[in-house]
Amino acid sequence: MLKSMTGFGSDVNSNENFILETEIKSLNSRFLDLSIKLPKEVYKHEFAIRELIKNKIGRGKVSLNINLTYNKFSNGNSPINPTALQNTLDILTQIKNITNSDSDIDLNQILMLKDLYLNENQETNGIDFEIIANSINSAIQKFIEMKNYEGLELKKDLDFRINKILEELTKIEQISKNSTQEYFEKFKERAKKLVDEFIDDKDRFLIELAILSEKHDITEECIRLRSHIKLFSETLENEDDAGRKLNFISQEMNREINTINSKSVSSEIAHAGIVIKEELEKIREQIQNIE
Repeated sequence: MLKSMTGFGSDVNSNENFILETEIKSLNSRFLDLSIKLPKEVYKHEFAIRELIKNKIGRGKVSLNINLTYNKFSNGNSPINPTALQNTLDILTQIKNITNSDSDIDLNQILMLKDLYLNENQETNGIDFEIIANSINSAIQKFIEMKNYEGLELKKDLDFRINKILEELTKIEQISKNSTQEYFEKFKERAKKLVDEFIDDKDRFLIELAILSEKHDITEECIRLRSHIKLFSETLENEDDAGRKLNFISQEMNREINTINSKSVSSEIAHAGIVIKEELEKIREQIQNIE
């Protein structure tokens, strides 16, 4: 199934002791670019959390944010270490004295140093990695569901555009069936006037004209472009990690239509080629959103 590179998922897990909030979101990126923001109580699980995400997400600039709030007062415990808090106040007082500051120590200054006096061993309240992993997995599940939904919408758009390209290619093939011969006939008519002047090299002159007309034959390019379109559609249907492959195929398609446009002498083919290039440009923009 085609997946969008962008998505969002969240989960809230709570009990009488804590509220665990997990959010995961992603933007477009060529590779997996993982950014994790954790509460300090969960730092030691960072490696395991990264591995958990890597096993489920292939590409994208992914941000994971976990917030953990303890309901300490619900069971009579306090998150504040009184001794550490007093030490913090002593430090602020010393700073005030050393700097001869006239201002009073206020609550904002104390709160800015909360890491010094809030209890660190919060896992005694029951938060462990299994709970964290379950919350992350739940958020990732919603995240993937959103990516899958957007992937379906992207696929509808890509199907429409690739079919448009196929229609234009069919038009080009129909026009080109006669264009080479018409081009040769035009040259032959023009050459007849010169042949009269170069009667001894008439055969050689016609061969040169035939070679020149063949330079404008776009049959091979049309066959390759049709083959790329078929592969593109198959990749849309069957590949889970389709972004990079679709990007490569679209580049090959662009190369073929550039060659067709440069070789063709038909304005109708040139116009169809422009339509195909426009659709390819839109496809390439959309592909950047596919994982």
